[in-house]
Amino acid sequence: MADAGARRKQVGAKAREKLDALDALLRQATALVDAPQALRENATEAANKLIEAQVLRKLRATPLNDLRNVVAKGVRFGKLADAGYRTAADIRSVPVSALIAVQGVGENSAKAISRAAAQVAQQFRQDTVIRFDVSGRPARDTELLSSLVKLRAAEQAAKRLRPDVERLRDQASPLSEAARRARSRVRMFFSGKEKRTAALTALQDIEALLAGSGVTALRRDIASAEAAVAATGSQTDELWRSYESSAADISSLLSTLSGVQRADDTEAAHGYASNDLARKIQAVPLDTSRLTATLRGYQVFGAQYAITQRRVILGDEMGLGKTVQALAAAAHLAANGQNLFLVVCPASVLVNWINEIGKHTVLPAHGLYGAGRDAATEAWARQGGVAVTTYTTLGRLSLPTARLSMVVVDEAHYVKNPQAQRTQAVLSVVDKAERALFLTGTPMENRVEEFRNLVGYLQPAIAAKVQPLDALGGARAFRRAVAPVYLRRNQEDVLRELPERLEMDDWVQFSDADERHYRRAVMSGHYMKMRRAAFMAGKGGSAKVERLLEIVEESAASEWKVIVFSYFLDVLACVREAVGPVAFGPLTGSASPRRKQELVDSFSRRSGHAVLLSQIEAGGVGLNIQAASVMIITEPQWKPSTEDQAIARAHRMGQFRKVHVHRLMAKDSVDERIREILEGKTRLFDAYARKSTAKESDARAVDTAWHSEEAAKGRIVEVERRRLGGDDY
Repeated sequence: MADAGARRKQVGAKAREKLDALDALLRQATALVDAPQALRENATEAANKLIEAQVLRKLRATPLNDLRNVVAKGVRFGKLADAGYRTAADIRSVPVSALIAVQGVGENSAKAISRAAAQVAQQFRQDTVIRFDVSGRPARDTELLSSLVKLRAAEQAAKRLRPDVERLRDQASPLSEAARRARSRVRMFFSGKEKRTAALTALQDIEALLAGSGVTALRRDIASAEAAVAATGSQTDELWRSYESSAADISSLLSTLSGVQRADDTEAAHGYASNDLARKIQAVPLDTSRLTATLRGYQVFGAQYAITQRRVILGDEMGLGKTVQALAAAAHLAANGQNLFLVVCPASVLVNWINEIGKHTVLPAHGLYGAGRDAATEAWARQGGVAVTTYTTLGRLSLPTARLSMVVVDEAHYVKNPQAQRTQAVLSVVDKAERALFLTGTPMENRVEEFRNLVGYLQPAIAAKVQPLDALGGARAFRRAVAPVYLRRNQEDVLRELPERLEMDDWVQFSDADERHYRRAVMSGHYMKMRRAAFMAGKGGSAKVERLLEIVEESAASEWKVIVFSYFLDVLACVREAVGPVAFGPLTGSASPRRKQELVDSFSRRSGHAVLLSQIEAGGVGLNIQAASVMIITEPQWKPSTEDQAIARAHRMGQFRKVHVHRLMAKDSVDERIREILEGKTRLFDAYARKSTAKESDARAVDTAWHSEEAAKGRIVEVERRRLGGDDY
């Protein structure tokens, strides 16, 4: 009886207390698990605000006259400009009736102009990619980032706690249902014995459940998760640090928001080609038997594209491997019985092409330039393989009469002028080739007339169909429209997160002027003069300066910032003169820490493209130069750690574009000797050293001082003097 009385005391207020506690816990747990939905809506709203702001900026930058290219002929713009309508944004911001009210604009014209502005706005929106401004941290970026970081924290918490919450629901639901009648003494009084017993038993089970270790741990986890989600993103500095450490995760989360999803990686890697075109291209399996490089997926597609489409432009952004894709196409064709390939390129990258052929393929490489060009051309005609020549030399060559398997035209914007002699020379070989592949990293959507010319050389029918609206609508729309002849991928299309830094050795061949400066430095026995001789001829005479300017120009087209590192102040002065007003610096070792930071801050704040000049040791210590995406090292450094420290200033967490590292090096020079020593490749040194007496050679072989840094520098001077015929010194 006593037990029954105690159980009856649980009815009414005490039952309600237990049931309310269970309901409250379930509501709290459910709210935490369901929180991501509301936070996702907040993030989506913030993202769309940011997108709309970017679209509005683009519309404001689109002159009213640009809409004339979008509407049909006969549409009258009347006195819209006089009425204050100067941009597409002005048109977009008013109803059609406001346009009709302008003198000279009829109803049909007003509707057409309004539709054109709406169409351009829609294309801008589709092509807009959200990029967080880590340096400026604008308010809209911070708002969106805060929403995303909170959403990520909530989703992580929900994912972690969902199994425990669902288990609690499964346990609590039948108990709560059975115990509900115990809330009311009256209801219990009129219930049958079986139902009263079930209700009282359920109350006991609820009490045990709430007191159990599982629910105690769940309460603790819920409270901890709530606090973590609430605190996340509340402090601006902490918020941006979170982004620096988890950029890939946050970017992936951003891509899942409604209205801001981007095309998937596969579509982007295909350059937004149609599904039918992509299937056609991929139907040709790539034969890599004569290729020694390992290709990324998008590079495989690029090679297949060149093979299948036959006469095309590969316009990938700098650093994505246009060269290796061209060589992969050639290697495939070579494996299928074709054997005559010709590369036409600027003189500054000819040596680079020859090196890349040897590095990435088993195909013979032939350099068609200089005094031996005719003999090299004959050897190529006999043996087959890949011949490399320059725009200047091409017109002087006696090319084989056999049809060429493929012509590759590097830096194809060099032939944008149809009337130029170099263009005529290139077209004469393109016309005789089975396939033609033009390479250019310059975004063609910004240069529609140039693009039409290039396409006209390859596929005239497509050139005639290129519409101004395609370019006006933005890069992605443009690429879709011209996909049969133009394939371009950007970094964000194919590389979602910061990978390894992209390091490129840019080998150049000395110009005649370079050769003279270098020979004088060698014969003077001055090691430091030898290292900087390649820049002494300056703009118009130096092969290194020419290559540096090409890199800077391509970086400018993408609005990337560049750092130029050199050990030598006079080299930086030469670069400053060549680069012009976009140059900052130089940042020197003698500058105070405050002055260095001021210079870096000014460079970082500069909107768009800029070039920072820095002594490599001054810029490699204590500074974070995250704004730069491209680094150019003008001469090899004796200590690899010197380069690594400088590169690390930009290649660090918080740098969300890949860092491109270009090392400028001259063939047959001190640069090559330094590289050989650092790589342990002493064969060339040994060959020249054997010209010394046997006694000297034997002594040096066992003398550790011969391999020290200072001795090695002296050895480089000696080897170069011997190589250049200056034995008598």
